[in-house]
Amino acid sequence: MSAQYITVRETAQILGVSEKKVMDLIEARKLQAYRIADQFLRLKRTEVMQVRGSGEVANENVHHAYTVPERLLDFIYYNDFYIGSSVIIFTLLYVIFSTN
Repeated sequence: MSAQYITVRETAQILGVSEKKVMDLIEARKLQAYRIADQFLRLKRTEVMQVRGSGEVANENVHHAYTVPERLLDFIYYNDFYIGSSVIIFTLLYVIFSTN
């Protein structure tokens, strides 16, 4: 599964550079960053892949751990509508069938 927008950390992993280097590339306007909900800084995967393919960015051989809490937060962020809808549906079903 390939998300259209990725985090700064994921961008750093793809380019093989530090997160600070990614922020420097954004400031130098070599990468375009987008704010989602005025909180989360994301980059388009296609644009990152273009920069990676162009060879403009030298690989720094930096390893970034994508921790379980970060994965969980990203999952909740990207699926909040479905999670909320499921909770409402199951609550309504419980109310409907428990009143009998």
